[in-house]
Amino acid sequence: MPEGTPRPFERQIHPGSGRRKAPFTPKGRQLDAEALDDVQALLGDKPRRPDLLIEHLHLIQDNYGHLSARHLRALSEEMKLPMSAVYEVASFYAHFDIVLDGETPPPPLTIRVCDSITCEMMGAQDILKALPQEVGSQVRVVAAPCMGRCACAPVAEVGHRHVDNATVESLAAAAAGGHHAVIPDYTDFAAYGGGGGYTLLRACLAGKRTPEELITALSDASLRGLGGAGFPTGKKWEIVRGYPGPRLMSINGDEGEPGTFKDRHYLESDPHRFLEGALIAAWAVGCERCYIYIRDEYPAVREILSSEIAKLEAAGLTEHCPLELRRGAGAYICGEESAMLESIEGKRGLPRHRPPYIAEVGLFGKPTLNQNVETMFWVRDIVEKGAEWFASHGRNGGKGLRSYSVSGRVKSPGVKLAPAGISVQELIDEYCDGMAEGHEFRAYLPGGASGGILPASMGDLALEFGVLDKFGCFVGSHAVVILSDKDDLKAAALNLMRFFEDESCGQCTPCRNGTEKAVQLMSRKTWDVSLLEELAQVMRDASICGLGQAAPNPLSSILKYFPEELK
Repeated sequence: MPEGTPRPFERQIHPGSGRRKAPFTPKGRQLDAEALDDVQALLGDKPRRPDLLIEHLHLIQDNYGHLSARHLRALSEEMKLPMSAVYEVASFYAHFDIVLDGETPPPPLTIRVCDSITCEMMGAQDILKALPQEVGSQVRVVAAPCMGRCACAPVAEVGHRHVDNATVESLAAAAAGGHHAVIPDYTDFAAYGGGGGYTLLRACLAGKRTPEELITALSDASLRGLGGAGFPTGKKWEIVRGYPGPRLMSINGDEGEPGTFKDRHYLESDPHRFLEGALIAAWAVGCERCYIYIRDEYPAVREILSSEIAKLEAAGLTEHCPLELRRGAGAYICGEESAMLESIEGKRGLPRHRPPYIAEVGLFGKPTLNQNVETMFWVRDIVEKGAEWFASHGRNGGKGLRSYSVSGRVKSPGVKLAPAGISVQELIDEYCDGMAEGHEFRAYLPGGASGGILPASMGDLALEFGVLDKFGCFVGSHAVVILSDKDDLKAAALNLMRFFEDESCGQCTPCRNGTEKAVQLMSRKTWDVSLLEELAQVMRDASICGLGQAAPNPLSSILKYFPEELK
């Protein structure tokens, strides 16, 4: 090559510039030594495994109030992950605030005001409009999806402290006070053990019980998965146990369905009944580790479980199956079991294609038993009191007990432990002290945001798995929202569709674009019925998971059962 000929890829300096050739640096964001020191100090001796990425992102967010680009780069270096992998996970979850170079970090305090269905009915929009002026520029006010406290609507979260029955005044006062989670009174390890707790688990570990005996008891009791799908629990244990080990277990505590709060109720009042059930299930199925996934909106639950699991470890009750607590980061899609497993593995919560099902190829590629919190809550009582005791409860063909999360226009909302198969009219009259003053029962959501909307004239139907399918609805996680003659049903359906638009993971076009298009069409004064019906059918037929498949249910319910709303 002739002298003076530029070499390929050599950085050229303009002649006469007077600058020396710049030293070579790799492309991309450069590592900041100070930021690396920060991240290393925060992580301490914690493992740097890829599945802990979300946990480590929380450490940075909690400490600094946001995720700066320099800290994300340092975390990628420390965990030996590509910057793109760290960024795509951090940007997927709603509770992570990424601040790039030149951008202004968020204020030191954030108030999240729930604007999901029940809170919106109770005045959330008025709070969102008035609160920013009341608290000033040093407090960020944002709308947020359901916080699992629908019986106390409207609700807001000030930092990590929830304010029930919120008003502008109470939130302004809370902003000036403490911002930590309030821990309610609950049955701790000592109190639970004093009432006979862990006797059954110890009997199992000592070989005084057999897995087959427990599986038979749960099957005879007709216990079903109470997270929404309703799959027979005993059968699930049998299926997962049939696959060669090692096996894992996961607990779905990502209770994000608007209208649902039963799992939080049990975790904040009697957590060890759930923990014992989970440890018994792990023993029966032969799971070597259990991951408990709790949504980020439940800070009190996380603190309770962290404290009580430590006591279990000290008592030697988790040696057969260590319990690992994992924290969500604001993604409703992670309530879908395979998306939750992706999140536990430190990734974006994108649902997996099936088959294979997670019972065969689940968490970290191993057979996985996935259960809901309330399902595990009943294990001890069913085995100790007998299958007949549990199955003897029920109405209208239902078997067992159900925890109904009831909110909306009733006098006494809350978690109602009632017979499986009870009707909504019976639930209102016998468990909720009737309708709220001045309100007439008009419609109800039998299964949260995705369960559809039915008229009061169909209030005698059993709230049980499979019964409502032929009407285009379902009970799901038994979240019942009561609407009255004072509520705008089209606006309610639009609120639900906006929720699905915000929470779609974006993986598949029918859900990602379908929810967005549906919101546009439903925001018009006059609905294009034929186009909406066609859109709903495409979403049901072609979406990857239940979010997109069920998102049109409230829309279709309005079209089918409330034609007067379209005039």
